[in-house]
Amino acid sequence: MRYILAIALSVFVTSLSAQEKQFPKDETGKFIYYKVVDSLILSKTVLLERAKNFVVSTNKKTMKLESSTDTSILAKGKMIIDKTILVAGHPSGEVSYDFVFEARAGKYRYWLTNFVFIPYQRDRYGNFVPKTTIGSPLEKSADKLNAGSWKDIQTSTYAKVAKFGDSFKKFLATDKKNSEPVKKETVSTKKW
Repeated sequence: MRYILAIALSVFVTSLSAQEKQFPKDETGKFIYYKVVDSLILSKTVLLERAKNFVVSTNKKTMKLESSTDTSILAKGKMIIDKTILVAGHPSGEVSYDFVFEARAGKYRYWLTNFVFIPYQRDRYGNFVPKTTIGSPLEKSADKLNAGSWKDIQTSTYAKVAKFGDSFKKFLATDKKNSEPVKKETVSTKKW
């Protein structure tokens, strides 16, 4: 009975580890998150306007617009990778990336690439700050001692990037108008 239980447990663990999503590599050997979406309802100009609004106003703390043309948007961004142990968690580092968006009539595509990990450390005030300004490319292989934690960083980054991609697609699909602040009428004592 113990052997059957051990075999079933080992099969379950291997099937769970096989389900982890990983980044595919592009032709240069770098990790890439690439999506092509059909959007027959929206025009190219509306898609570009919404994508620019997503970068400039919605994610202004984490993304910076590099350039914009009539068909594409280039931006740089960063995301914080958390390390969670049971319930408590803290940031283990940040991953910077390049974001590219291109639109055509009826469809658009976007991708995130050039992932660079910068580890964090706790400073003397208890804040988590970057350990160095030079990062490590996410696609590099780690030594045997750090392979487990590096694999966790890659998996966590993929999960954050997939969540980012879903929120980006949802933002482009919905028609959110920025509500302009309503001017309050000033009370004039001269007119009555």
